[in-house]
Amino acid sequence: MSYASDVKKELTSLEVHERNGKAELSALIRMNGALGLSNRQFILNVQTENAATARRIYSLLQQFYRVEAEVVIRRQMKLKKNNVYIVRLKYQVQQILDDLQIMKGFEINEDMPKALLKRDSERRSYLRGAFLAAGSVNNPEKSRYHLEIYSLYQAHNEQLADLMNEYRLNAKTTERRSGYIVYLKEAEKIADFLQLIGATNSMLQFEDVRIMRDIKNSVNRLTNAEEANANKVADASARQIDNINLINDQIGLMALPVKLRQIAEARLNHPDVSLGELGNFVLDGPISKSGVNHRLRKINEYAQAIREGLPLPGSKKR
Repeated sequence: MSYASDVKKELTSLEVHERNGKAELSALIRMNGALGLSNRQFILNVQTENAATARRIYSLLQQFYRVEAEVVIRRQMKLKKNNVYIVRLKYQVQQILDDLQIMKGFEINEDMPKALLKRDSERRSYLRGAFLAAGSVNNPEKSRYHLEIYSLYQAHNEQLADLMNEYRLNAKTTERRSGYIVYLKEAEKIADFLQLIGATNSMLQFEDVRIMRDIKNSVNRLTNAEEANANKVADASARQIDNINLINDQIGLMALPVKLRQIAEARLNHPDVSLGELGNFVLDGPISKSGVNHRLRKINEYAQAIREGLPLPGSKKR
């Protein structure tokens, strides 16, 4: 079972009061429902690929409207060939859709049901229903952070984003295939949304994974930085030793001023240490990192002068 399925299973186990339950059911039917006609009567089919969501729709209809519905299971013949669950309602369809503000008379209302969303708990419940109907969230252990809810209508999608952003979730919208999505990319906002709609256990699992990933990423960054620094030290040391060996071969280290000769000998004896550490191995030391760096620059000037056949800098100074 996927992480998103685990989230939905947790959400469908929540007990809800009538007003909250109707707000949730309004989103579920609005986003997954389809109307048909038979014998001049409406038939409502609410379709989902998630068995727990189908049971939720069925139980909410029975709990709040005392109507008989049936569940039809079909197998898709394309792609993953998952089961499709259809909750079919043949009685009191128009009355229920009017009560949930999905229909007004014989017209579909594409806007969110404001009268059902006056309280904070009702708005949270509507978002829960929207996620159950058409939401998905990536497994935080295996991929990038991403949560989205699909809507068929642009206006409804924008309203969902506005509702989510009332809770400072930084939700964004975009067009997707034959519809629209509202989505979250920030890990903290995804965790906040899961908490908001009541998926507390899933949120805690998400946060555990996120914290471990952050720690792992921090360790990797630190390791990479240390490795890069070690490579930098090794490269600099190799260049310094090449220059020192060139000076030794051409004029001998004794031709260098005392301070330069001491740092040159220290570098030859300790090729792997950093500049800060190298100052501890100078005979008249310890000297600071800036002092070491200054002396090594002078040695580089000597080597450069030898390569170019120029007079040695300060060769008479001791």
